[in-house]
Amino acid sequence: MKIQASFFAASLTVAVLACPVPSFAEKPKASLFSLCAPGPRITCVVDGDTFWLDGTKIRIADINTPETSNPSCAAEAELGMRATRRLVELLNAGPFVLEVQGRETDRYGRALRVVTRHGKSLGAVLEAEGLAEHWKGRRGNWCEA
Repeated sequence: MKIQASFFAASLTVAVLACPVPSFAEKPKASLFSLCAPGPRITCVVDGDTFWLDGTKIRIADINTPETSNPSCAAEAELGMRATRRLVELLNAGPFVLEVQGRETDRYGRALRVVTRHGKSLGAVLEAEGLAEHWKGRRGNWCEA
């Protein structure tokens, strides 16, 4: 009976360790990103603040970048493409961490995550380079003179 109890305890320990533990910061991720093309999207960049990773659509929670699909002016379209290309570079530069800071999803069902590398937000990098603005709860106007 003692052997059965030990086996049961060991099995239970293995089962508990195998269960995912909810956390606010996931393990570092690394993948090869490119611009999204028509068709199924698995791992690619949609625009400067949205990307797909392993079939999950992620909205970078701490920034807003210019629109590329329906820009309001030519300047927004151009800046949006620059932000998109720069996000591809940043994501491909090495492992990053996806952190939940607030809500887990937005009204469109996208996962809301702050993307960090070595504790620094990649969104903040885009902001510092003039390619994004800090998220204020609404889109900004990229066409103001």
